[in-house]
Amino acid sequence: MKSRTKHLSSIACAVAIAVAILAVSVQAQQVPIPQTAAEVSGPAPGPMTKAYVQMVGRMAYFWGWPLVYVNNQRTVLTKAPELVLLNGAIPVGPMNQLALLTGYISPAETRIGDPNQDVVYGLAYLSLEKEPIVIQIPEFGLRFWTIPVYDARTDQISEIGQQYGTKPGFYMIVGPSWKGDTPSGIAGVVRSSTEFAVTMPRIFMDDTAEDHTAIQPELSQILIYPLSQFDGKMKTKDWSKVPSVPAPKEKPSTSANPWVQPATFFRELPMVMKQVPPMPGEEALYKMIGSVLDAAAKDPEVMRTLQATAVAADQELIAPMMWWRYNGQPAGNGWTSPSNNGAFGTDYYHRTGAVLADPYDNKRNETMYFYTDNDTKLQQLVGSSSYTVTFAKGQLPPVKGFWSLTMYNPKHFFYPNALKRYALVTKNKSLQYNPDGSLTIYLGNKSPGKDKETNWLPAPVGNFSIWIRAYWPDQAILDGSWKPPVIARLAQ
Repeated sequence: MKSRTKHLSSIACAVAIAVAILAVSVQAQQVPIPQTAAEVSGPAPGPMTKAYVQMVGRMAYFWGWPLVYVNNQRTVLTKAPELVLLNGAIPVGPMNQLALLTGYISPAETRIGDPNQDVVYGLAYLSLEKEPIVIQIPEFGLRFWTIPVYDARTDQISEIGQQYGTKPGFYMIVGPSWKGDTPSGIAGVVRSSTEFAVTMPRIFMDDTAEDHTAIQPELSQILIYPLSQFDGKMKTKDWSKVPSVPAPKEKPSTSANPWVQPATFFRELPMVMKQVPPMPGEEALYKMIGSVLDAAAKDPEVMRTLQATAVAADQELIAPMMWWRYNGQPAGNGWTSPSNNGAFGTDYYHRTGAVLADPYDNKRNETMYFYTDNDTKLQQLVGSSSYTVTFAKGQLPPVKGFWSLTMYNPKHFFYPNALKRYALVTKNKSLQYNPDGSLTIYLGNKSPGKDKETNWLPAPVGNFSIWIRAYWPDQAILDGSWKPPVIARLAQ
């Protein structure tokens, strides 16, 4: 009897254990599986090894470099109390005010890389936190124009321009959380993915006094202002009256670019990350970087490690991106071309390269870019040598807009020269074609001869680079069937 009782007791105990296990199992099954990185909870990492901080720091420096660039540039250039031209070269003004040139940008401009003298530029930084911003679009007729708007990551968020068939009128830029009504009289709405944005209008102008005069009425109607100032009436501004002021003296830069300093980068990045929320799929990245930044805020040794990491990363990761061979994809004959400018998404490699070397580029369907530091044999271009760039008959860049070939020094700015010539383009009516219908452009520091100087782009004695812009490119450029021309070094 005792044995039977003991046996029943053992069964009861086993059943109880089984029920308990089943209950735990059921409870475990009821725990929802995280679907996104944002749903994963848990404490921040504890003490971090120096190697881990360095690893995350290098990645954070490369990834966050474009965001800090935009933030710092915007902060500095919007300090002006009124619209001005710095050294008569770069238009700047307070937040939510457009500053527009009346002609080509000055060759003295050295604050935003790779300028050109194909178009009239404008620049405005936009804050969309309080209210939307209105952009006025005049009637341009057959003139090529585009007014791209970029978010705080430099992704282009707008489609406003001749290639889109945009009509004259008023267009509104709104922030990511704006839920208001669209007022009567607004022709279109562009929604930014961030609360800050930037626009850089580009309006084509011929290289003639006549077109310089003809374009002024159109320029006077390009304006930007808060929605609260919108009354449905086209406003005008005489941009020729914008005063020119001396640019403030710049401190010597210790980085690959004056807008991002390694010594302060990791003190600036936390604020920038709060202003620029993660894109879908970036939540885990933000958490990993954020945990190291939190640790650095509490532990000076972690911050010192991050600062040292930033100095090394600036030279090892960022500086090489100034070379075109690291920027974009091979396009033939030694040239490189970006595949996704203005639409980077999570392509951090090319976003950082583009913002360093050629910020605020247009999307591919608006402008295709081809650039190189090398001749077709992949030897560095140097002005002490001479080169020819020959477009075969019928092989000029196929565009609906226009094209240009521009010369730059190693820092991606204009090379001052006696001819005051920085590009040869569609607008140049004096270009001389060869008897077979081909077009040869000469590159080098020395003149190719008086009979060829109309087709000559003067180069610095040292290294230089060249750039082809194809505005409103045809399909042959977009699909890669058109190739940029051969660059041949001439015998010395």
